[in-house]
Amino acid sequence: MREYNTLDDFDVENKTVLLRVDFNLPLDKKTLEILDTTRIKLVIPTINELIEKKAKTVIIAHQGRKGDWDFISLEKHAKALQKLLKKNVIFVDDIFGDKAKNAIRNLKSGEVLLLDNVRKFDGETEKKPAEEHAKSPLVQNLAPLADIFVNDAFAAAHRPQCSLVGFTAVLPSCAGRLMEKELTSLEKVVKSPEKPAVFLFGGAKFSDAVVTIDRVLQNKIADKVLLTGLPANAFLKAEGYNLGEKNEDALADEGTPEQYEEIKKVLTKFKDRIILPVDFAIAKNENREEIELNELPTENNLFDIGEKTIDNFKQVLSSAKTVFLSGPCGVFENNLFKKGTKEIFTAVANSKAFSIVGGGHTVAAIEQLKLNKKISHISTGGGSLEKFMMGEKLAVVEALKQAKNREILACK
Repeated sequence: MREYNTLDDFDVENKTVLLRVDFNLPLDKKTLEILDTTRIKLVIPTINELIEKKAKTVIIAHQGRKGDWDFISLEKHAKALQKLLKKNVIFVDDIFGDKAKNAIRNLKSGEVLLLDNVRKFDGETEKKPAEEHAKSPLVQNLAPLADIFVNDAFAAAHRPQCSLVGFTAVLPSCAGRLMEKELTSLEKVVKSPEKPAVFLFGGAKFSDAVVTIDRVLQNKIADKVLLTGLPANAFLKAEGYNLGEKNEDALADEGTPEQYEEIKKVLTKFKDRIILPVDFAIAKNENREEIELNELPTENNLFDIGEKTIDNFKQVLSSAKTVFLSGPCGVFENNLFKKGTKEIFTAVANSKAFSIVGGGHTVAAIEQLKLNKKISHISTGGGSLEKFMMGEKLAVVEALKQAKNREILACK
């Protein structure tokens, strides 16, 4: 039995459902037009199910943050949703005022209403327990008009913010289909991964990865960890390698002496389970050239892993039953340095392993390589995914669990 409710636990017919989603989309900085609707597409199954079951669906979402350039009304999001649903979507430029409340009261079964950007409410981004948020004007005004609260915003599940957790204290609550799918897939990796499990960390950040690497190896979630990109460079530096000025500079923002001490501790504990690159690709005369580890330092940027590393990684991955990918292997946006990412990601996609991909650049690489359909699960989470993989509790999930516990206690 799940610790939280899902849509299977409720009859939504003719009920007013508050659905919290994550429609925080990438926008063009000049025109403020929506560049990508993936986050909307991923919630369509939940919305369609509510429509088919004749619920009155009221959607709550955010875009940007007050003061930022991408903090805009959700009117464009409503049009994008309408196009994807192929059904009418009502939009009101209000959150919990009379205009919004009247629109909710007038909603008919099977209809969809999108309220305006919830972050226009100043209390939205405050971090508080669900019971405290339940006292807010947002919850006090909307909850009496609703029968059920559904949270499908996994990408924001680590935030204890008003519209994300407040309604769970006062309404029957459950996870939407996207939230359910994310948690089911990630629990499979964290709680009972099929062995051997191989995790790959790459990309242009490494500080958070160090903690995650330590946790997944310590808890025996991962059997092997492959490192590329900045995480690999940071571990090599901690081992005593001089990477060259440009590469050392790229590590400077995150690389404190304390951070390198932490990496040394992780290496000491798990040296045989962490696999680092043995060669790299650099740009020379506008061409790709490969150099070996013993040729460091170099005056050039390390833009990709080399052939020997690709072969080593493929060998490890060939026997894996579970694979988690977080971060590309190099600067995949440049065709000269796409090789590592392309070969490793394609090998994972074509394998029989249960594969999970997370993080914006990783997902972008998977899409560019047209491997989407061959990956078992593509996560929408950023911060929420990282916290989940580190074994930390997610505020939204905990709120949903507490909501179910209250229902159980009320029935006793």
